[in-house]
Amino acid sequence: MASEQNPTPKQHPTSTAGHKITLYEQENFQGLFHEVTGPCPNLKETGLGKVGSLVVHTGPWVGFEQTGCKGEQFVFEKGEYPRWDTWTNSRKSDSLASFKPVKLDGNEHKIILYENPNFTGKKIEIIDDDVPSFHAHGYQEKVSSIRVLNGTWVGYQYPGYRGYQYLLEKRDYKDITEFGAQKPQIQSVRRIRDMQWHQRGIFHPTN
Repeated sequence: MASEQNPTPKQHPTSTAGHKITLYEQENFQGLFHEVTGPCPNLKETGLGKVGSLVVHTGPWVGFEQTGCKGEQFVFEKGEYPRWDTWTNSRKSDSLASFKPVKLDGNEHKIILYENPNFTGKKIEIIDDDVPSFHAHGYQEKVSSIRVLNGTWVGYQYPGYRGYQYLLEKRDYKDITEFGAQKPQIQSVRRIRDMQWHQRGIFHPTN
């Protein structure tokens, strides 16, 4: 049940098991809020009209611009997100309408991205690394299909972890519709690792 009481994010106890995210209607953790610990296919059913800020206590999570976990994706790891611009820079949509927890797949990470659908054409293989620019690794081609062999990843439309985000879990994606893209363009990827704390909810590359 949403409440008009507004404890600060620091007052929320951190869960030691499972997933937990607190959604606030206004920026900077103000106004009505609602805690979510499992799939939330329609945010409006919780009583919140919109999401202006959020705190991920245990995660990770993926949010969607449309109900039913559809539309543009936004990946949230443990941390505080006081405004819209702390979780996206695409600005195409300013709404979050559904959420689901993301299951992590161990500590090893391996992904292969292919130029053409059905795992054909040129490819780039990445093992246990974050890659802020495919171009810097000599891969100039589009990405139309993906095999995630280990781990959970986020793909980005542009270099430097910018643009549209695509959650990539352990499975095969034979064409762009299966990972939610409208065009075959991914130019950077990074791993989602267990319970990392990124200051203010933003990922900062370490390389």
